[in-house]
Amino acid sequence: MSSTAPLQPDPQPVSACTISRDVQQFDLLIEDMEAAMGENWGDLGFEDALAFLEQPEADELEFVAVAISKEDERLLALIADIITRAKRRDIKVVLIADDVSPAALHQLLREGGDEFVPYPLPEGELAQAIDRLRKGVGPILPEPAEPGPRATGDRSGVVIPVQGLAGGSGATTLAVNLAWELANVDRKAPPRVCLIDLDLQFGTVATYLDLPRREAVLELLSDPGSADSESMLSAMLIHRERLHVLTSPAELVPLDLVSPGDMGRLIEMARVNFDYVVIDMPANMVDWSETVLQAAHVYFATLELDMRSAQNTMRLKRALQSEELPFEKLRFVLNRAPGFTDLSGKSRARRLADSLGISIEIQLPDGGRAVTQNADHGAPLAEGAPKNALRREIAKLARSVHKVNIADSKATG
Repeated sequence: MSSTAPLQPDPQPVSACTISRDVQQFDLLIEDMEAAMGENWGDLGFEDALAFLEQPEADELEFVAVAISKEDERLLALIADIITRAKRRDIKVVLIADDVSPAALHQLLREGGDEFVPYPLPEGELAQAIDRLRKGVGPILPEPAEPGPRATGDRSGVVIPVQGLAGGSGATTLAVNLAWELANVDRKAPPRVCLIDLDLQFGTVATYLDLPRREAVLELLSDPGSADSESMLSAMLIHRERLHVLTSPAELVPLDLVSPGDMGRLIEMARVNFDYVVIDMPANMVDWSETVLQAAHVYFATLELDMRSAQNTMRLKRALQSEELPFEKLRFVLNRAPGFTDLSGKSRARRLADSLGISIEIQLPDGGRAVTQNADHGAPLAEGAPKNALRREIAKLARSVHKVNIADSKATG
């Protein structure tokens, strides 16, 4: 009696894949994938998907279904990276969204998502989305959140650059938190606020707000002369559906990548679409620094109570005055200012201002470790340390700026 081993059928190739933090949270998706693809699909977690999409086997995929919930919005940078890697291999991307904000969803669609399907899945909707992918028909998009990244062209925004006069003097901390406070200064009628990181080489606004750096930023800066409001807004990201942010590029670029004329055009496009345009400036003075200064309504310069700040302030003052540039637009901000009871420190601050021939109008207290911790966690102080003394002073400054702007608008309107 002879025996033979049973023949094993060849495994069917996997032509689709779900990608999620936990696919068991999307049980209806499992059922619909089985109905649409039979056994020819698999499932991956976010981290596993990044590795798999770099393997040759990924070329067999027709599409991936990226399933995300509201809890996954903190992982937008990771999810955007997954979409980017899929698109590099010409793999279609279906977004399955469960209670995800429209702003986050539109951001992922801009990163390269081909289809959108809400979860819980409507009857037959996944099969229809797959059919549209195969026919090359565009996705049915949700309505964007308000305020969404739409060009309005009906504003006349206040331009507020922030520049540090010494390393570590708190310029980016002030710019990020001032922009966030302005975006939330009036809950009933919130102003439209954008934050632009012009420290093109080592800007950290993206880190402070936990935002990805997008290729669209470099495309915008490489040819701003042909850009319009729509392309500028599409290059921006939205933090918490309130603050529009143009991050610095993902790669190091020359500071003179943008000409003074193009910088003026970029700022003007921002002005007509936002009520406030906060700009985080580089420490260097470059060709377009004068352009930003001329466009500014108020220009915050941060310094500390030390010799390097004093020397740099004097050099900047001489440079601006020798070129007959509007030095009077500068408002000096003393970071880590002495406390109320530090009489010796207050005396030093007065002597510093007198010796430089300037007025230090704003004094910000030392925010302590909370400043670094919130920056590392990608959150403004108002979210992570709302009672912090530095946060309270920046909020006060934002209210003052908004109050003056409203009064000026009524006087001229």
